[in-house]
Amino acid sequence: MIIITKSSTTKELEGILELQKQNLKKDLTSEQIKEQGFVTVSHSLDDLEKMHQHEPNIIARDGELVVAYVLAMTEQSKNAIPRLVEMYESFDHIQYHGKFVSSYSYIVVGQVCVGQNYRGKGLFDQCYHAYKDYFKSKYDFAITEIASINLRSMNAHKRIGFEVIHTYTDNSAVEWNVVVWDWKRYSVWR
Repeated sequence: MIIITKSSTTKELEGILELQKQNLKKDLTSEQIKEQGFVTVSHSLDDLEKMHQHEPNIIARDGELVVAYVLAMTEQSKNAIPRLVEMYESFDHIQYHGKFVSSYSYIVVGQVCVGQNYRGKGLFDQCYHAYKDYFKSKYDFAITEIASINLRSMNAHKRIGFEVIHTYTDNSAVEWNVVVWDWKRYSVWR
């Protein structure tokens, strides 16, 4: 039986890392990337433990096996994981409804992933629904970046209510969409 819950143990964080490893872009074929999507960043257990000190992640477990996850990163995570500094600093320059993103209370979706054998079963939506239910009283919205070539992820995020607020191209010529799921503007689940 699959349950959606908050991560709470080192074993669950290790399960997130195992699922992440199976879906890293660098280890997938171009066909897999196009059809199934991918994750870009490879975290360490230390990274996840530092992030977890501030907020838990939302996971789906089938027994003890982590089969899906949505990572939660706060502004405090910026200081714990140096490679996040650039993204957080960009929020000082990106506007959303006439204000800079950094002036809002927000949670960053550090990454989302559903295991290959569990796709098409609604886990993406269920995990995000749990994410929203858990964090909506503390934060105005969830924000993340999605590579434009990751069409599966872009379409899934748009389906549940994320909207593109900014697009940029990084130093390696990858185009990224900054997307927001505003929990204060929309009072119903979409």
